[in-house]
Amino acid sequence: MPLYKTIAVSPETKIYIWNITETFQILFDAVILNEKSQIRLASMKSEMHQRGFLSVRKLLQEAGFSDHDLDYDSFGKPHLNNGKHISITHSHYFSAIIISNENCGIDMEMLREKIIKIAPKFIQSENAFLDDNSPDYIQKLTIIWGIKEAIFKIRNEVGISFKDNISVAPFTLSNQKASAQLHFDQTIGSFVCPFETIENFTLVYAFQN
Repeated sequence: MPLYKTIAVSPETKIYIWNITETFQILFDAVILNEKSQIRLASMKSEMHQRGFLSVRKLLQEAGFSDHDLDYDSFGKPHLNNGKHISITHSHYFSAIIISNENCGIDMEMLREKIIKIAPKFIQSENAFLDDNSPDYIQKLTIIWGIKEAIFKIRNEVGISFKDNISVAPFTLSNQKASAQLHFDQTIGSFVCPFETIENFTLVYAFQN
């Protein structure tokens, strides 16, 4: 399938979303991979992960880049060789990238009940405003996870705990935006985190204030 959606967040920031419907071979034939990516792709045991990996390279092409323009630092954070910031996510049959002049993070997650079981591992202060009897409980948990994942991708430092170091302020689904703070390494970072629903997924992206 072609590009699913683009979101022009600002003149300097754009999000590209791909709906992964193609076979592995179709995606593989449509992109050119650098040597590191070829090795990484070959090491993946899941075809779903392989297709997600390749669809991200398709998104790079849609944005005017190629796999040769992308590199990863020692912590696994992606970088573009022209100095622009990039963040990457893929979940099941969707993938997305955000490209910006600002440091940014992105996450996309499928809405699933299993998040209730793992919620104690990543929420703490948020219990003050969450209602586990509310019909939007799963959606809010998924958004909170996405926010914390996106913020982690911005800082990308060993030792950051989603539960202990990142706190999300109360938010409403209708506002489609939340704020959060990261308390880590004797510093406090504040973030703005827009979100939206795409089919049965939540898309969250974050910028540091």
